[in-house]
Amino acid sequence: QVQVVESGGGLVQPGGSLRLSCAASGSIFSIDAMEWYRQAPGNERERVASITSGGSTNYADSVKGRFTISRDDSKNTVYLQMSSLKPEDTAVYYCRGLVAFRRPGPTYQYWGQGTQVAVSS
Repeated sequence: QVQVVESGGGLVQPGGSLRLSCAASGSIFSIDAMEWYRQAPGNERERVASITSGGSTNYADSVKGRFTISRDDSKNTVYLQMSSLKPEDTAVYYCRGLVAFRRPGPTYQYWGQGTQVAVSS
């Protein structure tokens, strides 16, 4: 089985920074796309950033220029560096990984349990 665990959330003042981490463990052959989502109370879950196995990145318009996604394949870990945080960034942040157990073969999605980010003065 695969476990996906996020960490790094917390309370930060507007304009501050946080770095989220998401580590996947288990009998993983490789991980294709790794993504960060967030969900605020009363809102749908939205994709914040993604990174492919080749390193191509994509960001939601609301976070472009403020958030940076990166990955360390040796650790099966993806990071989200968040800067210039705003109150509207407050949400539970979830990580999703597309995992392959063999090549060639299909990929399966695994979600973490989420980590709370609160931006408030």
